[in-house]
Amino acid sequence: MSATALKTILAEVDPSWIGVGEDALAPELLDHARASALGRRMVARWLAADAPALLAPQPGDGFGAAARRWPRLRMNRLVRDLGALAYAPAIRSEVRREPVRRLKQALDNSYLLALDSLVWDGKVQAQLGAQLSAELDAALRASEDDHLLFDLLDRRGRTELRLWAERRDPGLADWSRLLLPRTAHEAASNLRGHLPPEAVERLYAHHGARPLAA
Repeated sequence: MSATALKTILAEVDPSWIGVGEDALAPELLDHARASALGRRMVARWLAADAPALLAPQPGDGFGAAARRWPRLRMNRLVRDLGALAYAPAIRSEVRREPVRRLKQALDNSYLLALDSLVWDGKVQAQLGAQLSAELDAALRASEDDHLLFDLLDRRGRTELRLWAERRDPGLADWSRLLLPRTAHEAASNLRGHLPPEAVERLYAHHGARPLAA
């Protein structure tokens, strides 16, 4: 078990995954556990039930590979782009001046990604397309700032990533859960994905190779 990888995991994991209810570890005790080798191993055993692929014993530097490769900043960028791409049918069909202005300003390069038919053609069934448009419109109307828009995209992006990673990179699927509060993961667990695997794979490869400072 790599001490460096374990430190990375425990520094980023949301505390809600460290026990449940009366068994939850108090914040000050969690800080103490993170500071000692024995404490870190104990917490890792606690997390293993929820992240078996991430925390499975691996030879050499294989342990915790997803956490080391995907720190929170890189994960957030990937999730936001996946969310924007998943809402591409709605973003492309939006022609009203003010919503288009807000989307361009809020999403920046993610907006251009949503318009890029070479990444994904954006073809979905009419019912799903209408649902995506209604959700996007509701987020834009509900608040003059962009936090609800970002929440919407990130929730969808995390779902698309999790469903893809459960088959292609189970350790990453585990890691994507641990970075969120347990309740947020549970609330999104019933969402269905619609992005084709090759589109998710393309963004995964792009962000995985992109320097964090870029």
